[in-house]
Amino acid sequence: MIPQVYREVIDLGDGRQITLETGKLAKQAHGSVVVQMGKAMLLCTVVSSYDAGTVDFLPLTVDYREKFAAAGRYPGGFFKREARPSTEEILTMRLVDRVLRPLFPKDYHSETQVMIQLMSHDDDVMPDALAGLAASAAIQLSDIPFETPISEVRVARVDGKFIINPSRAQLAEADIDMMVGASADSVAMVEGEMDEVSEEEMTEAIKFAHEAIKVQCEAQVRLAEAFGKKETREYEEEKEDEELAKKIYDAAYQKCYDIAKQGSSKKERGLAFSEVKDEIKAMFTEEELEEIGDLVSKYFSKTHKEAVRNLTLDEGIRLDGRQTTDIRPIWCEVDYLPSTHGSSIFTRGETQALATVTLGTSREANVIDLPTQQGEETFYLHYNFPPFSTGEARPLRGTSRREVGHGNLAQRALKGMIPEDCPYTVRVVSEVLESNGSSSMATVCSGTMALMDAGIELKKPVSGIAMGLISDGDRYAVLSDILGDEDHLGDMDFKVTGTADGITACQMDIKIKGLSYEILVKALKQARDGRLHILEKLTDTIATPNETVKAHAPKMVKITIPEAYIGAVIGPGGKVIQEMQKESGTTIVIEEDGDKGIVEILGVDQEAIDGVIKKIESITFKPEVGSVYEVKVVKILDFGAVVEYVEAPGNEVLLHISELAWERTNNVTDVVNIGDNIDVKYFGIDPKTRKEKVSRKALLKRPPRPEGDKPKGDRKPHRDKKEN
Repeated sequence: MIPQVYREVIDLGDGRQITLETGKLAKQAHGSVVVQMGKAMLLCTVVSSYDAGTVDFLPLTVDYREKFAAAGRYPGGFFKREARPSTEEILTMRLVDRVLRPLFPKDYHSETQVMIQLMSHDDDVMPDALAGLAASAAIQLSDIPFETPISEVRVARVDGKFIINPSRAQLAEADIDMMVGASADSVAMVEGEMDEVSEEEMTEAIKFAHEAIKVQCEAQVRLAEAFGKKETREYEEEKEDEELAKKIYDAAYQKCYDIAKQGSSKKERGLAFSEVKDEIKAMFTEEELEEIGDLVSKYFSKTHKEAVRNLTLDEGIRLDGRQTTDIRPIWCEVDYLPSTHGSSIFTRGETQALATVTLGTSREANVIDLPTQQGEETFYLHYNFPPFSTGEARPLRGTSRREVGHGNLAQRALKGMIPEDCPYTVRVVSEVLESNGSSSMATVCSGTMALMDAGIELKKPVSGIAMGLISDGDRYAVLSDILGDEDHLGDMDFKVTGTADGITACQMDIKIKGLSYEILVKALKQARDGRLHILEKLTDTIATPNETVKAHAPKMVKITIPEAYIGAVIGPGGKVIQEMQKESGTTIVIEEDGDKGIVEILGVDQEAIDGVIKKIESITFKPEVGSVYEVKVVKILDFGAVVEYVEAPGNEVLLHISELAWERTNNVTDVVNIGDNIDVKYFGIDPKTRKEKVSRKALLKRPPRPEGDKPKGDRKPHRDKKEN
């Protein structure tokens, strides 16, 4: 018997609907919901252990997977089974996690798992925009402690009009593409890319998205009430000791305040704070520390945080001595690595990124093969964050989710500035060598310079800056170019990238409730000032893209050939194209595009590339009827000469002996010999022989007829014997 099903419908206001359903699937999970929009369906479940964890943080796992069966497709690879998550799935997990995590109680440490699966796909629906809604709805149907419902939507602007959760086709026409996560009261997360929009336009898009999110939060509340809202589970809360907290505060606050005010380096500051912490621990016996050591560390951290925040709010001074709008010293360098196609170093304070650029053919494009999307990226960026960049030693376990997310942000910042007619596949790799504050923005800056160093004709250079916010409700301070500590201690972390004319990408995490849009706009405008300052440093280092690629970098030439000649250029079993590549040292790629073939020729030696072009032109050469061509005699036969078109070596045609001259020719060598260059006229296909016909005599003046020789037209017509 099918159990009772509970549904809620969310009207998007343009004829589209989102349906929330529970009660039918996955009932052993602590909360489960099916979210449907069009034919797209996501199943989300949440389970949280009833045992308190032994860690001092929330072990939350958000998992998002797109099943190939949802789109009626088979997974690629030998095993025909979904394996590790794709980059796109990881990015969706991060988007959901960043909104959910702050809304669990600070002292809730039970292992919690949110699993979201795409079970049915619709080409007109982008399912990642529904993942946050699904996660929150599942939690609302459980007994897991959670502050308030949230949701996430994608907002796009197409032809000046905002659209919630657009289709992929609509998104291709948009100049704003943002994911916004929020509760009914407050915006918590923003991430997206834009086509050089203003700060005000970005804020309007966030407001529009927030209004749609409010409706979705209300629908979750109604669904939970209809289903039967569960009592929030009891859990073991963290121990508190107000007397101990005051004792530590009184002993450590002023010391921390004074250290923060010294404007020292990260290392010096860290050592000084550690000494104060050791002094605090020395106030207690070993037996006491065994019992309350965790509380001592916790209260010292709170005191340290409050001292640093108050220093900024009271005096406008930051940990490294800067004012709120100051940018750390910057130095840049290009062409640092001699063998790369492009390279640069960007150093800002104690953050450093080394970027490289590699140029290739369409064969090196990044293939996207997902249930929801298939295609290729001809520009992509990879970001690496090794442990030595923060002075740590830890094992490498593959690419982390953080590395995927930071690389994606930098890629979105730059990709709109790659010209549409760029012939190369372009790969940028950022190696973070030092980190103390926004290595992703350092990646954007180093990536810009490396691209220009490589000779990529960027439309405009792009810079990026990380901003922070400290607020106690009544006062606030917006911080430009934040340190790593300020990111941890602050109330908002937002990264903005752009050109001199507008924003190209952003990533924002807001940790406080009720942030006003006025403060947001002020912060964005302060970010613009800092971004332009950094941009000036970049353009001082390399003002414009290099006019050509480096001597050792590959040159790319694209030519178009008729579709009918693709097979001839490739040759039987690839023989022709392989020989051309071997002889020239180039890489040749041919792709069919409608009724033509696109040939990419990549090589370091321009002469070799030109030779390949001549060879291909020779193969695809097609003479025009009535045109005159220079040919070279390559072979003598009894009945004519084999000639080769000079402009298309390898293209041969028979020049019949009767077409050599108007006079009778007994021997071909009486007129031409091997190696002779002559002109011939092309007549196309001879209807008698069904072969191509060329003539030398057609270009010669016809000699006069001997006297008394009647033309054939003057002869009497032949009569049939029967008529006689």
